[in-house]
Formats: sequence, structure tokens, C-alpha cells
Amino acid sequence: MRLGYALVAALALTACKAATTTENAADRSAATGVGKVDGALLTTGGDGRDWAMAGFNYQEQRFSPLTQINAGNVGQLGLVWYADMPDARGQEATPVVIDGKLFVTGPWSKVFAYDAGTGQKLWEFDPGVDKAKGVEACCDVVNRGVAAWKGRLYVGTIDGRLIALDAATGKQDWSVQTTDNSKPYTITGAPRVVKGMVVIGNGGAEFGVRGYVTAYDAGTGAKKWRFYTVPNPTGAPDGEASDAAMAKVAPTWSENGQWKQSGGGGTVWDSIVYDAELDQLYLGVGNGSPWNHGLRSEGKGDNLFLSSIVALKPDTGEYVWHYQETPGETWDFTATQPINLATLNIGGKQRRVLMQAPKNGFFYVVDRTNGKLINAGQFIPGVNWASGYDLKTGRPIENPEARYYKTGKPFVAVPSAIAAHNWQPMSFNPQAGLAYIPAQIVGSAYLNPSSDLDQAKPLGFNVGQDLGNAMYPRDPAAVKQAIAGATGRLVAWDPVANKARWTVDYPTPWNGGTMTTAGNLVFQGTALGEFRAYAADTGKQLFTYPVGTGIMAGAATFMIGNDQYVAVLAGRGGALPLSIGYAIGKARDVPNVPRLLVFKLGGTAKLPGTTPQDSTPVNLPENKATPQQVAQGQALFGRYCQVCHGASAGGGGVLPNLQRSATLSDPDTWKAILIDGMLKDRGMVSFAKVLTPQQAQLIRLYVIDEAHWAQKNLAGATKVVTPRPGAAASPVPTGVR
Repeated sequence: MRLGYALVAALALTACKAATTTENAADRSAATGVGKVDGALLTTGGDGRDWAMAGFNYQEQRFSPLTQINAGNVGQLGLVWYADMPDARGQEATPVVIDGKLFVTGPWSKVFAYDAGTGQKLWEFDPGVDKAKGVEACCDVVNRGVAAWKGRLYVGTIDGRLIALDAATGKQDWSVQTTDNSKPYTITGAPRVVKGMVVIGNGGAEFGVRGYVTAYDAGTGAKKWRFYTVPNPTGAPDGEASDAAMAKVAPTWSENGQWKQSGGGGTVWDSIVYDAELDQLYLGVGNGSPWNHGLRSEGKGDNLFLSSIVALKPDTGEYVWHYQETPGETWDFTATQPINLATLNIGGKQRRVLMQAPKNGFFYVVDRTNGKLINAGQFIPGVNWASGYDLKTGRPIENPEARYYKTGKPFVAVPSAIAAHNWQPMSFNPQAGLAYIPAQIVGSAYLNPSSDLDQAKPLGFNVGQDLGNAMYPRDPAAVKQAIAGATGRLVAWDPVANKARWTVDYPTPWNGGTMTTAGNLVFQGTALGEFRAYAADTGKQLFTYPVGTGIMAGAATFMIGNDQYVAVLAGRGGALPLSIGYAIGKARDVPNVPRLLVFKLGGTAKLPGTTPQDSTPVNLPENKATPQQVAQGQALFGRYCQVCHGASAGGGGVLPNLQRSATLSDPDTWKAILIDGMLKDRGMVSFAKVLTPQQAQLIRLYVIDEAHWAQKNLAGATKVVTPRPGAAASPVPTGVR
């Protein structure tokens, strides 16, 4: 183990030394283009002509001061150009636009540059990620964007590299391996550049890793500091900036427990925010590994810094303060969701705060000078793991039934691991005083492990749950109720009053991130294929444009010449469509057509038509499985397959729907895929490490049985006709409450 770490460190050091001996070490600074991007621009965001970082500026409010497109004329918005993207997987990036050049990332960590006014592609960069790494990406092979700084762009890759590109040409300047690639680490989040350093985290806690964040010199890639978010399982110091903090938090973990083998989790896979006012860096820390607190830490301790916001000194990585949102985390309730910074008048005093609506269903307002909780309110209905927060202690008032490992009983939680709010960007409009949360109501069951199958394995999620028995029951009414109950909601939250001012209901979850402007607008895409704009103060729907595919990403807005534009990525994917199965509901049949869309007032471009995903009944092979074989196959499917192909093999419209697969009739082809790795170059690796050929056939028999049941009992339950792309926008009920 130590030899592996030493080798990675040596390779990283070699790469950094090589970078310093070339011309790439020099700043690519200039008065225009990406060369002008520095701390001053990222602090203010400028006048709004550029969208120079994913969150607009260091406050990450995703609020633009532009007003040319406004509540009075947004109905005249039209498409200017679009670009088809090459990979029909999750499109999660927010475009970065500087001096009329648009930069965006796609699946497999690819980077694309366009002329933002015309759509002409300028260059494309493919880091050449081995597709086999996709099995270690918990929630699709996505990427949330680039960071820009003094002539360079920075992107993290699925296989753990941080790469610096020349923004003018797309050529690689330097690359450093930030993770031990023999372990199931991934990078899906956007880097941040702070004070000449690129800061990047990673993911992988579902499989078994130890989380950390690293800062690298923006010019050379040389490592500056590293902060681990959970203690070293060996008990030894790491020789890193986090050592002093780890010594203090170690007592919040048990002396034994599975964290000693898994690493404990706590990955920082998305939110990293720099506070230029206070010169502090905030990390949003993720879930435990495994999720199950009873297994991870013997049910003991708060397990810091899981599910916490941690403040650091950006120059050195030294700890300043923390606030833990979910002590003893056991439900995959991460605190990695977007963080907005603001100054609010609370109780007659100006308070410098940070705001976050994480997975667990509570909206937090935290004093960023000291990490003290100010407010915590439920932003979705039905939250049942806790009833509220004690503002004196900052701790949740928990429902004892929620700790399923203590009761020994299943717990049906709202929200679930899919989250009340996931990675989709939240925005804050300081003029309206409202935060706009792409929320959702999705429940699921948590069950203690019931067999050896639920223990840690070399492939698949290692979360300490009985995943097979947590899938849908063979009860048509229960499944249809799950479909009806999984919904989405746009929530306009007042962080001072600690309540929603208005909401818009959606029939399905997993709608897009939000962006807001001084033109009294909030933009959001929907899972069912529309790009919309609402009045920021009232929630009145003002604009809708059918795009023919789902939208998950957040939009950006910018100026070219005298015209304001709005850009957004469209395309389906991510955790929910891959894993939720039947309860994805009406979104299941929405086409997955990855595109970059750019709008302005008076735009007249048209999108080509799309074809809904085929949901007509298929001719299934005869169901010859015994009940025992079905039960065995169900347990194996739940353990190894559902997180990509959907609970109960229900599909999600992104990866192949196994219930419709022609290979169900061909045991030999099924074996060639699952055991022999026939499709490894497409990301479907061999599962021979965890499955025998006989077990692979049991999974096939289960899927056949499940498909027969679904055809008989669920026909038409999720069918939907999506809006035709480019069609005239028809009136849609606003659903404002």
C-alpha cells in the first residue's frame, strides 16, 4: 500500500518537474480572452459580459447583473445556434464564456471550445480516459466544467488527472495525477483557481476511498498542500496540512469498524468555494464509506468531517472551522451540494453567510466568520429523518427510527440518497433576496445487510446496505405509487425568513440547475424537455422552449457586442436516471439527445426533431426460471447492476434498458458481456471478479422474469409524449404556490 502511494507521488513529482522546465511554466496572460482572468475578475465577475467561472464569480451565486433579457421581453427569446455533443451520457457542465469564446465539458472529461456568437467549433480536447474507469464512477461519467486562469483552462478527469490546457489552442500544458488510480477514485467536479492555485477534490466513497482536497500551482502543476477530510485509518500522520485537524477529529471515529478498510469516505466531489472577503476556502464534504454508520464506525461518534462544511486558509490548507450538517451520517446525505455566499440582514444585523441546500432536505444559513448555524429549514415536504434543528447546538432533532442499523428494521426515508437537492446548481438573487433550489421529493428504503453479498466487494457499490431487497416490490399499486410520488419542485427560498416564498411543481424529479439575473429572471431546464424562465420575485412562468430532451445542467449568460445570450447544455444522465428504475416516471421515454443550446432575443434557429425512446412491448424469451432462481438473480442484480441499469431493471433511458435487450435470449452473448468483458471498451467491464458464469445467468433469468411482470402490470405507467423541439411554446400551467 505504501509502495503504491510512493509511486503515485513520485510520478506526480516527475510530471511537475517536467512542467517547470518547459515554456508551459510561464503565465499565458494577456489583456483579452482567458489571459485576462485573474483574482480581480473572479472576485467581482466584472460587468456581466463574461461568465468566467462555473458559478459566475467567487460568491458562486450564479447571479448575473445583465438586464437586456428581462421579465418584460424574455418571451421573445429564441435559439441562435446549437451544437450536437458526441456522448449521450450525463451533460452536467455550466459553460464558461470569456470574450466571446465558450468553453464546456462533456462526459469522459472532454473539453470543447466554440465561438459563442456563431457556434463554430474552435477546438476539442479528449484526455483519452480508459472507458473501464466508468464502472468506478458512482453517478455517470460526467464532468461539471472547467476553471479559467491567466490563459489556461483546467479540467479534472474521471481517472483522477488534473490537466492544464492552453485556452487558445486546447493543447495540454501540463497534467498531474491527483489520485491513486489503482483505487476507485474519480473526478467529476469543476476545479477552482484561488490565489494562483488550482484546487481539486475527488469522488469514490460509494466504493471505498478516503477523501481529500489538493491545491496545485496553476502555472506548473506543483503540489502546494493537501487536506484530508477524515482521519488516517492507520492512525499515523500524513505529513499534510490536515494533520492538526485530523488529530482533533480522530476521537469522533470508532477504534474499529469498516472505515479502517474502506478509508471512511468524505470525498469532496463538487462544492469548493473561495471567500474573497474573508480569505477562506470552503469545502463541501461528502458521505461516509460505507454509508451504514453501524458498520462504518460501529454506530459510534459524529465521524467528522463527513457531511460537513469545512473552512480552510487557502494559502496553506490549514483548518479554520467546520459545521457538520448530519452527524453520524448514515443515509448518503452529502454536504457537497452548491454553496452560495452572501451578506444578509438578519435580526437587524449584516451577517456574512453561506447558504446550502444539501441532500438531507434542510436549507442551511451559516455564519461564515465562525461556522455557527443561523437557520435550518425544511425545503421539501415529508422530511422524516429529522424534525428540525436545535439552533443552540446546531444539531438535528433526529427520528430514532431513521437509524435502521440500531432498530434492525427497514426505514423508508424522505429524502433518499438521490437527495432533496443533488448537484444541480442552486442560485441566489440578491435583489429578490431568494435562493432557487432545483429540489425533488424521492424516497427509498434503507436496510441492514442480510447476507455476505452485501459486504465489500472488488466491484460495485460498497455501502453497507441490502440493495437487492430495497428494490421495488412485485406490487403494481406500490410501483405506480412510487412513480406518482417521485416528483420535482423549483423552490424559491427566503434565507432570512427561513421559508419558501413560491414553488413550482414538476411531475418528475431530476430537473435542471438554476441561473438568475438582474432582469428579474430565473432560468431552469426540465427533465421532460423544456427550457424555462420564471419571474424571480413571483415565480410566474414567462418563457418555455421545447428542446426535445431533458436538461440537468445550469445555464450561463453573457454579452457579445450589444447582445445578451443564454447558453445551456441539454442531455440526460447522472445518478437518478441510471439507478431509480420505474420511479423515473414520465422522463423514462424522453429522448437523450446531448446538445449545447444558445439563445438570444429574436433568435430564429430551429432544432431537428427527436424520436421518443421506444417503449412498445418487446417479444420476450420464455420465462423458465424457478422462484429460487429469480430470488437469487434479484439479489445479484440489486448488488451489482441496479446503480447503472435501474432498480428492478426498470431502466432510465440513458444506459441500455435490460428488459428490452436482445441478449436476454442469448445466454452466450450475455456471458460474453458480463463475464468475458466483450463491451469493456464501451465502459461495460467484466464482472468475473465478483460473479461466476452461473450467477451471471441467474441475473439474466431474473431480468426476463421482471420484464414479463412489468409488461403485464405496468404497461403505459410511464409513457409520455414530450414537446416537439423547436415547436411554438404552448401555455403551460405555472404551478406556482
